[in-house]
Amino acid sequence: MKTAFQYRPKFVDIRVRPPKPEEAAQAEDVHALKPGERPCDHADCRLAATARAPKSRDLMGEHYWFCQAHAAEYNRNWNFFAGMTEGEIRARQTDDQTTGGRPTWAFRAGAGTREAAAARGGFTDPLGIFHAAQARHTQDKAAYDRRLGKLERGALADLDLDVNADAPTIRARYTELLKRCHPDTNGGDRSAEHKLQRVVKAYKTLQKAKLV
Repeated sequence: MKTAFQYRPKFVDIRVRPPKPEEAAQAEDVHALKPGERPCDHADCRLAATARAPKSRDLMGEHYWFCQAHAAEYNRNWNFFAGMTEGEIRARQTDDQTTGGRPTWAFRAGAGTREAAAARGGFTDPLGIFHAAQARHTQDKAAYDRRLGKLERGALADLDLDVNADAPTIRARYTELLKRCHPDTNGGDRSAEHKLQRVVKAYKTLQKAKLV
């Protein structure tokens, strides 16, 4: 009588190579970026950027890169005409219809025109309307020269700074606002906690933009 069949496996010990430290760290971090991916430009976001959005109406050729969720949030809050008066909006729309938004050059004003009279001091602005418009124009030009978009402008505004603020000024104001708003340094007053969150987020945004 033949003996009963006995199964004999070829391998009795299967050894698995342990992962390298960097591989183990990446396996634990589900938000780790893959090679070639870029991070979302939104503060505190670690997801990969998959969509782009223009920085501002003056920088349509430059873009932020966001993940899908933050791209949707940015688009909901996007307003091309934000900060413009009704007259400026109408002028922009007329310009787009007539010139397609391309730059044009005006002829030199004659000696008897209103522009020439204003240059000689013959025009007054008692309500400060044109002065305010000129101030906004100056701010917009400064922001354009520094290539600042909507996020950077908003972050500087949350720190109570203008668009010309440099890195040392930003750091100094951030430290000042932290002391003023944090309960541990203002005697336990928690009324400024919302402002504190905006300040911290603004500073992180400026760090991502490499302005500090």
